[in-house]
Amino acid sequence: MLLIVGLGNPGRRYAHHRHNIGFMAVDEIHRHHRFSNWRARFQGEAAEGQTGDEKIVIVKPATFMNESGRSAGDAMRFYKLKPEDVLVIHDDLDLAPGKLRLKTGGGHGGHNGLKSLDAHIGKSYRRMRIGIGHPGAKELVNAHVLHDFAKEDEEWREPLLRAIAENVGLLAEGDEANFMNRVHLASNGSAQRPVEGTPPPPAPASSRASGESRSGPLADGLKRLFRRDS
Repeated sequence: MLLIVGLGNPGRRYAHHRHNIGFMAVDEIHRHHRFSNWRARFQGEAAEGQTGDEKIVIVKPATFMNESGRSAGDAMRFYKLKPEDVLVIHDDLDLAPGKLRLKTGGGHGGHNGLKSLDAHIGKSYRRMRIGIGHPGAKELVNAHVLHDFAKEDEEWREPLLRAIAENVGLLAEGDEANFMNRVHLASNGSAQRPVEGTPPPPAPASSRASGESRSGPLADGLKRLFRRDS
């Protein structure tokens, strides 16, 4: 059995924030598979479902991000699971937008939701890190994570969330390598878009130096002179 905990903040105000990508992922899993209706449980919302022979429980804590561990701990104890049976889906500033990584254990990297989980269930749970990009300066981080995704982010976000939902059964089976391969193929070309506000890259040197870009009275005069001499 796999317990999947999506991290986010409850309520419409936060629904489309970058910090809520974990909620978005478990919502997509719920839509894609035949799960039970959401019910108020474990200081949040929970639903049960199955992929193949594997049972999956998904949870969205209603404790707000900073107390996510309380909800996850309640669910883990109810089902008599170990931290290794828990997969937490969360946003990650240190990954480019649309990048996805899986890992087990490790540090919290300043993420308040992970700090709470470490305190309540230990550090050996599994993690799905979804990149939202870094705004470039520490003082801009709070506004970045607690702000809606930009419209253009849908180009990588929707294919990625759909691929996670379609292949979540592989995670329940413990086949992380195949999961990563399928997600990469399904969302290839849509990930790693620049963070909102990043200036476009400069034109290639070859384009800047090409004769097609040279125009103006001086250039036209030189062309006429060379044609008379030839």
